[in-house]
Amino acid sequence: MACCHYYGHTAGGDTAFAVDMSAITYGAGCLAEAGDHARSLGMHRVALFTDASLAALEPVAVVKQSLLAAGLDVVVYDRVKVEPTDGSFLSAARFASEGKFDGFVSVGGGSVIDTCKAANLYSTYPAELIDYVNAPIGNARAVPGPLKPHIACPTTSGTGSECTGIAIFDFVERRVKTGIVSKRLRPSLALIDPTTTYSLPANVVAASGFDVLSHALESFTALPYTRRAPAERPSMRPMSQGANPWSDLGCEKALQMTGQFLERAVRDASDHEARDGMMFAATLAGIAFGNAGVHLPHGMSYAVAGQVKSFCPHGYPQDEPMVPHGMSVIVNAPAVFRFTADACPERHLDAARWLGADVAGATDADAGEIVAQRLIALMQSTGIPNGVGGVGYVPDDVDSLAAGAWAQQRLIKNAPKAVTENDLAGLFHGAMKYW
Repeated sequence: MACCHYYGHTAGGDTAFAVDMSAITYGAGCLAEAGDHARSLGMHRVALFTDASLAALEPVAVVKQSLLAAGLDVVVYDRVKVEPTDGSFLSAARFASEGKFDGFVSVGGGSVIDTCKAANLYSTYPAELIDYVNAPIGNARAVPGPLKPHIACPTTSGTGSECTGIAIFDFVERRVKTGIVSKRLRPSLALIDPTTTYSLPANVVAASGFDVLSHALESFTALPYTRRAPAERPSMRPMSQGANPWSDLGCEKALQMTGQFLERAVRDASDHEARDGMMFAATLAGIAFGNAGVHLPHGMSYAVAGQVKSFCPHGYPQDEPMVPHGMSVIVNAPAVFRFTADACPERHLDAARWLGADVAGATDADAGEIVAQRLIALMQSTGIPNGVGGVGYVPDDVDSLAAGAWAQQRLIKNAPKAVTENDLAGLFHGAMKYW
């Protein structure tokens, strides 16, 4: 167990942590099991969520055929938007409400899985969109009760959404990303087939892989749960409860595997060992951050993605500007970990070593720069843009970006040290360019 002293008792802090996770089936070909699992969960009429690109591909065909072979009524919803918006969440919720489904299956990346979560929620417990959205942007209303069963089938090795109770979307009018967080959103079952990643473009593998890295690195360096005030009731303990001994296990292995496989997985689609490794790392990191929470790079990413100007990356839809989630996270990360390292330098050095950095002879004072330089090297070798400036921002945008990030208080408060809006502005300035 890494850095046990990190969890020393703190006056006023929590004395226990919780572990919650989806049931998981992992392995080549497991998508063909969807029908049997759906029947065992009591499904009869199933909403199958995917996006327009995936709808014609093998993973969706395999899942649909399995559901039909199990005697289930299946209706496909293929209008999921890559990087969902408030409007696309509402459209999916209307479809789910009108369809009167008793179960949901999602096949795709985080956008598909998150949209399916939202559709399940709003069709089961109708409300205004803003009601369940995180404060301070939304009303943070608690999900009233259990949702219908949901089987999540990820096809990208990154988001970990199949393991979490989080659904993220772009609130277009407010030009910021936000989300809905509840343990009840967590899928009933994840079917994780690594072979679905073999045809992914290199840039998608890179962006997804850096989401894995960020989930693990942020969870490992998050505020320890013993420094978080106890919830009003134990049943209300948040998923973003802070770093804890359970999440540490997944973070360590996910960082080691990312250091070993990320560059290989991006460089060579035929390197199935590497792509399998990244899919398993994504699963481990998803379980970890689902029980610890992420912090500043993710909080800042929601502003980067929500205020995008004209950036359109290769391998993604070109019909409108977007910064893919993992990319919008990692362009902030080197600046952030230079800033947070003094709060827990041992953890930053451990993470750097697991990612492949040479930490021989390093002191606590070196920790932030060592992590930052390792991240920068990985970004350069995998074709990630050069910081926030590389995705279209200029120094004049910093105040707006900082304000957008400051709204993400659930994430900001999970950082290992106190953060102000001025700090965020400084971090965005530091993230403009790395090389």
